[in-house]
Amino acid sequence: MTQARTLVAATFPAQHLWTKALIVLGGSLLIALGAQVAVPMWPVPMTLQTLAVVLVGLTAGSRLGAASVLTYLAQGAAGLPVFAGGTAGLVVLAGPTAGFLWGFVALAFAAGWLVERGIARGFWRTLGCTLAVSAALYLPGVLWLTAITPLSLARAAEVGMLPFLAGDAVKAVVAALSVTGAWTALSRRR
Repeated sequence: MTQARTLVAATFPAQHLWTKALIVLGGSLLIALGAQVAVPMWPVPMTLQTLAVVLVGLTAGSRLGAASVLTYLAQGAAGLPVFAGGTAGLVVLAGPTAGFLWGFVALAFAAGWLVERGIARGFWRTLGCTLAVSAALYLPGVLWLTAITPLSLARAAEVGMLPFLAGDAVKAVVAALSVTGAWTALSRRR
């Protein structure tokens, strides 16, 4: 099967190792910036991380998107203040938000995989794909929240999922508009 190109591949056709490293680093920095735009909530803050992660996946593809998230997690584990609220350390990667943080790897990979296969093309299909992969993030997030806190599954879903549904739908629209707009701008440039 011929893979459809990603925005990054269309913009930087010759991807040498150093180009890929810069793309991964840039993706991790975008995610770190998204984490700093937060509405404090307990036990999971509302941030722009999910928007950043899905944008990285949709634009960089499955491998570079997942590598960007893994780099972001490594930066936080190493002590850089990249997590929500400027936090860092291994304790965050095992705390109440860990299911979401580790789930970001799959989120970026899945978004990129859908683009590479030509499934996430055009606004409506990109929106549908973004909504689906964003919704799948709740599975590891809520399950981990149940495992690490005294919350029941229902209560974990109530505090770790329900308050975020509307925001994630808006972020999915923003992501779909951004990516399809970027493709349109790129095609007009050529």
